[in-house]
Amino acid sequence: MSQSARAAKNRSKPLPRRLPTPPGQNIVAITADLTDTDQANAFIDGAVEALGGVDILVNNAGAAVGGVLEYLSDEQWEDALQLKFFGYVRCTRAVLPHFKKKGGGRVVNLIGNDGVKHSYWEIAPGAANAAGQNLTISLAGQYGKDNISFVAVNPGPVRTERWAGLVQGMSRDMKISIEEADQLAPRSIPLGRIAETVEVANLVTYLASPLAHFVNGTMIEIDGGQQKAMMDAFRDG
Repeated sequence: MSQSARAAKNRSKPLPRRLPTPPGQNIVAITADLTDTDQANAFIDGAVEALGGVDILVNNAGAAVGGVLEYLSDEQWEDALQLKFFGYVRCTRAVLPHFKKKGGGRVVNLIGNDGVKHSYWEIAPGAANAAGQNLTISLAGQYGKDNISFVAVNPGPVRTERWAGLVQGMSRDMKISIEEADQLAPRSIPLGRIAETVEVANLVTYLASPLAHFVNGTMIEIDGGQQKAMMDAFRDG
């Protein structure tokens, strides 16, 4: 089970919606605003009811705006933590009773390498990510006795719509072209490119499987060996 992102504010309760699937598969889409505790609880409960139980929670909702301290508002800082961190807290808290009742479970938190590879332009994402990483490792120590294991996946730059927005932000703040901004990350990665979504998905699929249940209380970077200091140096010219 994976969690959705922010939904319309006027929706009081997440509504399950079954999607067309191949024979033998059952996929249910549930839209929820994970900045709202009641909706996060209803999201988990709705998934359990629709699917007949829950074995895995993949926290993958939310993003935090990039930027330097001078340009980040209090609201942007609060938004960074509200969904990317507290959304994970809410869903994890809601799913734990179900895991304990059935005798175990798996939580995979998609977080980001900003929490462990620091960059001054990504301080808001870095703060939210560091909090999520601490949460993952701490809960692994607490709930291992219940056969519930936790792991964090820390992607670097990934070719998504969010990355396009970050490139635009870097171009704006650094007064460089879109093309120049788009090359900052690849130049800091030994493999010379950013990740594709399928590469991250493949890792998460493995970590969510029974093959990796014993991978507990740890973090895995998937960033091509990115060296953030090089990225900041390129930004500084």
